[in-house]
Amino acid sequence: HTHTHTNSKRFSNIHHQHLRYNPLRDTWVLVSAHRMKRPWAGQVEKPPEEHVPRHDPHNPLCPGNTRANGEINPDYDSTFLFENDFPALQPDAPDPGSGQHPLFQSRAARGVCKVMCFHPWSDVTLPLMKKEEVVKVIDKWAELVEELGSTYPWVQIFENKGAMMGCSNPHPHCQVWASNFLPNEPALSDRCQRAFHQKHGEPLLLQYAKQEAEKKERVVVETSDWLAVVPYWATWPYQTLLLPRRHVLRINDLTAEEREGLADIMRRLLTKYDNLFEISFPYSMGWHGAPTGPHLTEDNSHWQLHAHYYPPLLRSATVKKFMVGYEMLAQEQRDLTPEQAAEKLRNLSEEHYKTRDN
Repeated sequence: HTHTHTNSKRFSNIHHQHLRYNPLRDTWVLVSAHRMKRPWAGQVEKPPEEHVPRHDPHNPLCPGNTRANGEINPDYDSTFLFENDFPALQPDAPDPGSGQHPLFQSRAARGVCKVMCFHPWSDVTLPLMKKEEVVKVIDKWAELVEELGSTYPWVQIFENKGAMMGCSNPHPHCQVWASNFLPNEPALSDRCQRAFHQKHGEPLLLQYAKQEAEKKERVVVETSDWLAVVPYWATWPYQTLLLPRRHVLRINDLTAEEREGLADIMRRLLTKYDNLFEISFPYSMGWHGAPTGPHLTEDNSHWQLHAHYYPPLLRSATVKKFMVGYEMLAQEQRDLTPEQAAEKLRNLSEEHYKTRDN
């Protein structure tokens, strides 16, 4: 049913457009490699680095400050967790009831939204924190998945970093939303991983990590326990996928050694991100692992823990990729190939430009 036009040219993934399959979402991305040659009239200079004070008396995330609801933050010295003052989900919402029209369906949505500060200082980010400080963040993530996951089917840990990602507060922090439903993205990922496992007898991302470690062309950083790659099917220019090499279902299943390794690879990856355009690199990232709550008793061996990093920048500190037009109405598309992006990141220094300049 597909129209095929064959020609005698030898295919090259750097010079010719092609489609790539994303097995985690059962979707395709259009790679238009030849378009990177087009002239770029956009802005390329680096914006002045905003000076972030270490402690701002008006920042609601800083130690000792008052938040919107009048609560006063403790004088914390590591991580700090609190309930979001403006939650998108609350635990006690009523049920919409049954007997609905198929075109106008609704379901109960309940949950909790928490905010977690990584560090007491506003002028640091994960790559600038000490390794043991990052381990504390990972331990807290694991604790939250354990605790909230005892009842909720999904616990989403995510970090929006930078104004470009709609994050208005520079203080290093993430959010944790737990819900009584399995959200769209993890539900899709669950279905795809399950189908692959049934067909091939091995978890999709376990096989994928093995293949990428051998191929090497999309590897950005690796340790004995972890692998960070620009995935073959990446949509965002410098998107990365962070994977354990061992079969791990959830973040709370990681050993102490694997958590140390994770802190190490996160710092290295995020240092490279910052060094790319010598700015504090914006992104949205989050963890996906096997569902929790009622799913804890089910067989979830098709799952593999992983983190997605979705950064918007394309050509410079100020030029971002827009997901508009064709991408909203037809299909995701990229110009820079995942291999070119990985090579660029791989070749960057692992010494952070801020510590190098000081």
